[in-house]
Amino acid sequence: QARAAIARSEAALAVVSTPCDAQGVRPKNRMELTERVTQAADAAVREKGYATAIDVMLGIGWLQPSHVLEWRTRRLPFLESGIQANLSKVSEAMRLFAAWAANAGLQPSIAEYSARTANRERLRFSKSGEAAIEAAWQTHWVSPNLTDAKCARVAARAQKPPDLVVVAARHSDWRCHRCSGTGQLLVMEPPGPACLNCAGLGHLEELPAGDALVTRRARSASKLSAVIVRWSRTRKRYERIGVLVEPAALAKARGRTESNA
Repeated sequence: QARAAIARSEAALAVVSTPCDAQGVRPKNRMELTERVTQAADAAVREKGYATAIDVMLGIGWLQPSHVLEWRTRRLPFLESGIQANLSKVSEAMRLFAAWAANAGLQPSIAEYSARTANRERLRFSKSGEAAIEAAWQTHWVSPNLTDAKCARVAARAQKPPDLVVVAARHSDWRCHRCSGTGQLLVMEPPGPACLNCAGLGHLEELPAGDALVTRRARSASKLSAVIVRWSRTRKRYERIGVLVEPAALAKARGRTESNA
């Protein structure tokens, strides 16, 4: 049924990516790709109420979470450089995804993507930076079955600036590219790793993961905060291990929790 919907829409749907969309993609491979794209997009919609091109690329295995984080922290200049497929296949997958979403009645909504760095630079998806391609990547396809309240939460989440990311150092011999200092935590910048002081986060206090209530209250009270992640060798991905928050906010959060105990 999903394949039929995609086939009906192909003639009417404008191509949203590069001009070489279907080149080099055989019919059998296109059918397999259609199934994979449909499954990935449908899974994302069922999980969170909307789907994005990033969800699809992750779902079909062409993009890894670690590459998304590298792009989010500006270690990749554009997202397409981290995708493990050629541009014609990526373009075909993007077209199939947009066709499926339109025929499923999903509503398009454009979201801004900014870096998880202190400067919040606007992120780029493609090497060319063409407006149509960037817009296709930025589009969130939202389920029409969501309640008004859920739609509002989804829209607010899409426009909310992303969390800053601090990485637990994997090796003790790293050096800050600005001051040559070191430490247990670092911030990744395009020129290289930076220490917390140089990144403007040195005054924050570490709160390990484990107490969700204190963490939520501390982050809510802190004007500046960052998520701490560590590379998992077994799972081959970055995992959250705590947060950095302002000392006063942490003290306030702990005080509230203790008084309510």
